Amino acid sequence: MITIKNILRSADIVGKTTEIKGWVRTKRGNKNITFIALNDGSTIHNIQVVIDNTKFDENLIKQISTGACIAVKGIMVESPGKEQLVEMHAENIVLYGNADPETYPLQKKGHSLEFLREIAHLRPRTNTFGAVLRIRHAIAFAIHKYFNDNGFYYLHTPIITGSDCEGAGEMFRVTTLDAKNPPLNGDGSVNFSEDFFGKETKLTVSGQLEGELGALALSRIYTFGPTFRAENSNTPRHLAEFWMIEPEMAFYEINDNMDLAEDFLKYLIRYALDNCMDDLGFLCKMYDEELIARLRFILENNFERITYTKAIEILKKSGVQFEFPVDWGIDLQTEHERYLVEKYFKRPVIVTDYPKDIKAFYMKQNDDGRTVRGMDVLFPKIGEIIGGSQREEDYEKLKNRITELQLPEKDLWWYLETRKFGTAPHSGFGLGFERLILFVTGMSNIRDVIPFPRTPKNAEF
Repeated sequence: MITIKNILRSADIVGKTTEIKGWVRTKRGNKNITFIALNDGSTIHNIQVVIDNTKFDENLIKQISTGACIAVKGIMVESPGKEQLVEMHAENIVLYGNADPETYPLQKKGHSLEFLREIAHLRPRTNTFGAVLRIRHAIAFAIHKYFNDNGFYYLHTPIITGSDCEGAGEMFRVTTLDAKNPPLNGDGSVNFSEDFFGKETKLTVSGQLEGELGALALSRIYTFGPTFRAENSNTPRHLAEFWMIEPEMAFYEINDNMDLAEDFLKYLIRYALDNCMDDLGFLCKMYDEELIARLRFILENNFERITYTKAIEILKKSGVQFEFPVDWGIDLQTEHERYLVEKYFKRPVIVTDYPKDIKAFYMKQNDDGRTVRGMDVLFPKIGEIIGGSQREEDYEKLKNRITELQLPEKDLWWYLETRKFGTAPHSGFGLGFERLILFVTGMSNIRDVIPFPRTPKNAEF
């Protein structure tokens, strides 16, 4: 079966009989003729089907309404209209499923994004979410293509874990114990030795730690899978279930890591511009008129690289009254990050060498004893899009840091052993997939770039 996308691309389709299948977007006409805009999800564009009502059963024509699913066979002809080059003159119609005009939620146009989140099972049929989901697919494909073409191996890291990569992340517990009557230890705590895995386990917030094990054998790996954070945050930038891309590279130091991050992001954005322009054009017109210019801005500019200390100096001298006060040792907020990108440097920025007290235990410590070789890539409009670091490869330094932060060494023994047996410099970073799609599509809420968002008090679909 040929898709509408391929029909509209075909140079010699006029005069041929073909069959298309899809969902009715609009229906108009009079007693003699009916015009249907049909879409099968393969493209933002509809194809017009022209129906001579005298050739079809009147009851069939009445049942075809917005939302109905039909198959149409007919002849492709040049269209006299300005909005399309070709249209189909119907010869045969099969109604797969009707959609009651009185109850179909998408009968009218102009629904708010908030309303569409309440009908996540139907919102992919709208132009907006069709465009977002096609772009999401294209970027996911590009991620795999980039890493494959650059000698990386795709590693599947566990979703269920007994360790916390971030050291203080809010995590979802995974258990088969009776929630109302769990087995207890003598001190009243839950006895997880009787649980399925024999210990307390949770959903992962990152595949990084396991990814490092792969890199220290295969040299270059990447993970791309779902991760979870039990943070009670109802903001436009947070999800409880989200996807992460996490490359890990042996023999990469911090500058190599920055080079890879910049090249990777530019590749993905270039791929979107080369392969998703119809959908990007629609989103640019409907939601963010600066979208395409902003994407091209990323490609046209080298990323500025500065230390955290320099960033703090710039922010303190800016004269801007930030909501969150600026001083050395703070964690940069989105308002600080956007100022650096949008106002000061006017280009993407990579900030490095953060205070060790605000970064994770695994980051390589600098000689000054105060900072670590962490890096954040900052983009216009959203702030941080990538977080990464050179990893600490020194066994004693890593062990001491774990002790200093009072992390459970018994859960990280395997991670420490990689520093005992053939340790090597290595680096990596994490890219939140939904945050990337948020940037590429110009949407303003992260709930609108994932098919079925999981947020506090919301797991309906």
